[in-house]
Amino acid sequence: QVQLVESGGGLVQAGGSLRLSCAASGGTLNSYRMGWFRRAPGKEREFVAAVNWIDGNTYYAASLKGRFTISRDSGKKTVYLQMNSLKPEDTAVYYCAARLVWQSDYAHWGQGTQVTVSS
Repeated sequence: QVQLVESGGGLVQAGGSLRLSCAASGGTLNSYRMGWFRRAPGKEREFVAAVNWIDGNTYYAASLKGRFTISRDSGKKTVYLQMNSLKPEDTAVYYCAARLVWQSDYAHWGQGTQVTVSS
């Protein structure tokens, strides 16, 4: 099993940048895909980005590719979400999640970190 803890959220002005971190523990992540999701007020949770731990392959929501970048640091067992050119509509609770690469369900979730983009 894996445990996830997000950090790095906060208040930022529109057009600014923020980097979220997700620290993982509980063993090797070689069989996992790590993902970022977000839930805005009054909306359903949506997929943001994901990265395969073993090979670094990345996946993005089409609307966010170009502004958001996901990456990992194997030594620190940490996944990052670099968010640039932030917009008020990016305001949401951002969650880190993990799933086994051969499964479709993200079974492991962090507690979330609040990102607020002001105009």
